[in-house]
Amino acid sequence: MKEQQNSFIYQEFESENELTKEDALLLGEARKATVNAYAPYSNFLVGAAARLQNNKIVTGTNQENASFPTGICAERVLLSAASSLYPKIPVQTIAVSYNNLNGQSGHPVSPCGICRQTLQEYEERGNQPIRLIMAGLSGKIIIIPTVSILLPLSFTGADFAKQPA
Repeated sequence: MKEQQNSFIYQEFESENELTKEDALLLGEARKATVNAYAPYSNFLVGAAARLQNNKIVTGTNQENASFPTGICAERVLLSAASSLYPKIPVQTIAVSYNNLNGQSGHPVSPCGICRQTLQEYEERGNQPIRLIMAGLSGKIIIIPTVSILLPLSFTGADFAKQPA
């Protein structure tokens, strides 16, 4: 038997004042997008904003429906919009923020499992790392250098490759 360990390094900031101008702007867009979320069942409004390689910014929000929880998360709405509006243009950075109408919105939250899988695959499609900025409406901010580190031992398209006979 061989024991393995997996860990990663991330950056933590006390507020948006410590961010670069570019990252602060992107986080601001994600925070603004939360007002367009449709979340009448969870009251957890999520906004996401992406800066693409062509420097365009695209936003997305979570969208719930009455057969809750079958809605779609802001990250996947964002990636669908980005790939529809700008096919084959890689994403450089994504910022995600939220407004919890039932409680606090002052700490970062991480993407759910299906979003992690989607983000990881989109990173693979673009053939470049996607930085991820995670924050609430206020408080600490976490930045990770590549979304793939959120899904260690991931299942990818390579797993479908045919093995030599």
